[in-house]
Amino acid sequence: MTTKTLKPDWIELSCLTRAAECLKTLAHPHRLRIVEMLMTDRYTVGEIAEACGVPSNIASSHLRLMQRCGMLAPQREGRNIYYAITEPCLNGFLSCIRERFADSESE
Repeated sequence: MTTKTLKPDWIELSCLTRAAECLKTLAHPHRLRIVEMLMTDRYTVGEIAEACGVPSNIASSHLRLMQRCGMLAPQREGRNIYYAITEPCLNGFLSCIRERFADSESE
């Protein structure tokens, strides 16, 4: 029996571990909705909460988790704080989700 070795262009396991943590963060319907919203514009916590149908404190929790993974950042403008995507790769990720799942609701 031969042992297969890792290919030199494979991603380091430590990088995959970090990626898995961020993917776990995205694995929630409200967080995916937040990404979808923020890919088109910036929003306040209140606007995000209303769009997701959750209280503002729950929306804030979701935003904090995503911020810790480096996916988004707050931007203060006067008395308002807006959130915006900082990870451009999320656009491709969301496109993949849309392509795979958006048209499969009848399945």
